[in-house]
Amino acid sequence: MADVSHRGDMSTHPDVSEMRARYARMLGGRDVALVDGPVFLLGLYCAASPWIVHYSSSQPALMTHNLIIGIAIGLLALGFTRAPERMYGLSWAMCAMGIWMIIAPWIVGSSPDTGVIVNNIVIGALALALGLVCAVTAAKSTPRP
Repeated sequence: MADVSHRGDMSTHPDVSEMRARYARMLGGRDVALVDGPVFLLGLYCAASPWIVHYSSSQPALMTHNLIIGIAIGLLALGFTRAPERMYGLSWAMCAMGIWMIIAPWIVGSSPDTGVIVNNIVIGALALALGLVCAVTAAKSTPRP
């Protein structure tokens, strides 16, 4: 059996430069890794909010709207987690979805009450803030020529 208790210096390993490059590639663009979870939870809440706030029967169009937008935000969060280097460019789309969520009760809904308006404004503001954090951090981490 091989003796694995002896730990040598990694700098003598033949693949050390490749391992360092792979590690740097893996960490590249992951400055906003802590935002992925809250974005997913926001999408989940947005999709479920018509039933949580109890306006699924009074605002059927807004119920469908929030369900679709919530699924879209959740899919963006999964994309941020799975392929961050490709997906952080879509952070601005999440900002646009946040702005849309703020104005949607008056455009999609029919005479929404205060609970519906406050719910969508909070979801929209959070989506806008998280999208801006992702977009600004992604812009900082991309190398300039």
